[in-house]
Amino acid sequence: MEAIWIYQFRLIVIGDSTVGKSCLLRRFTEGNFSDVSDPTVGVDFFARLVEIEPGKRVKLQLWDTAGQERFRSITRSYYRNSVGGLLVFDITNRRSFEHVQDWVEEAKMHVHPFQIVFLLVGHKCDLESKRQVTRDEAEKMASTCGMKYIEASAKNAVSVEESFTILTQEIYWRLKKGDISIQEGWEGIKSGFVPNVVHSSEEAVKPGRRCSC
Repeated sequence: MEAIWIYQFRLIVIGDSTVGKSCLLRRFTEGNFSDVSDPTVGVDFFARLVEIEPGKRVKLQLWDTAGQERFRSITRSYYRNSVGGLLVFDITNRRSFEHVQDWVEEAKMHVHPFQIVFLLVGHKCDLESKRQVTRDEAEKMASTCGMKYIEASAKNAVSVEESFTILTQEIYWRLKKGDISIQEGWEGIKSGFVPNVVHSSEEAVKPGRRCSC
């Protein structure tokens, strides 16, 4: 039976190479972790459903991008049609943290005129003894860039679920408030199959019908 979801959000995962973007996605979508992971070539695709309110689920299209410079021309094309993004750095790699602002500016430039909601993720928090970036300075960076901050570990399954859920809920509430809207020709948000659900527009959707909002 086809899964029921009220919206589909397209999210992109960006950050320097080797910060663990693919590991986070595999832990979130497949529930597993591997110490050995081949570098992403171009873009990989994942998907999962997330329940944001009782009985209300959002389908996430998750795009894993390569961090290497030689693939940047490929990954830039995925910014425009993304409504949200996990911006990942490695807490044991200060250089990956110093590049956060560059990633934000690049994404905003290529997503224009649409909006993209970011969550800053300090990954590999299981390696506390090797930390090179303090939580305080990461939180300040996130605040400066207008995003929330969380620390996670794909290896120990710490805050991985929360990372994606927080970002999804943030987009959902902005959508409900009208700060973000579904737009023709934009893939960032799509409406889905909604049985007997009333949308924020207060219009009931008939069972089995595709929402037109």
